[in-house]
Amino acid sequence: MSDPVFLEALAEILAWRADAVARGVPEPFAAALATVTPEGRPAVRVVLVKEVDPRGFAFFTNRLSAKGRHLSANPRAALDMFWPASGRQVRVEGEVQPVPDAESDAYFAARPRLSQIGAWASLQSEPLASRDELESRLAELETRYAGREIPRPPHWGGYRLIPERLELWQAGQGRLHHRVEVREGPRGWVRRLLNP
Repeated sequence: MSDPVFLEALAEILAWRADAVARGVPEPFAAALATVTPEGRPAVRVVLVKEVDPRGFAFFTNRLSAKGRHLSANPRAALDMFWPASGRQVRVEGEVQPVPDAESDAYFAARPRLSQIGAWASLQSEPLASRDELESRLAELETRYAGREIPRPPHWGGYRLIPERLELWQAGQGRLHHRVEVREGPRGWVRRLLNP
């Protein structure tokens, strides 16, 4: 997206993330991801938002997981990134699209080896009879891929949330927070203040 109002908001979000990293905030890329089940029930969990750029907000996961099934049935979601140490929060709402395979391949190749093996071993969100069952699958995969590169599983990849609405929230005294909404409109992106 090249809209100047959107790009200004994105630059502010990136500066906030950089500030969280500089402050040594634990998990500065963590965000709550809200999806909706096929039955219409809300579901939320924490993911790591690995990429933020004009194309949107990207995270990576097992596409057969609960979140993957939710996004397959209803490709809309919301993210909330919150940095309590700096009193800042970013909310994002929009459509979600799969990240191209080449991008998923590149990110998977950069992950730690145990995380790569774990992507194969874990049947994410499915019942697990015992921890030994998972440990056994891990050991089998470590043997299978000993001394070799681990390919990306076909069921594992990225999603990109393409924003239609952003909110930049800063804590204020007396709970009089500073809230800025940036929303896609019929003539481009618009920015406006919201009541706390």
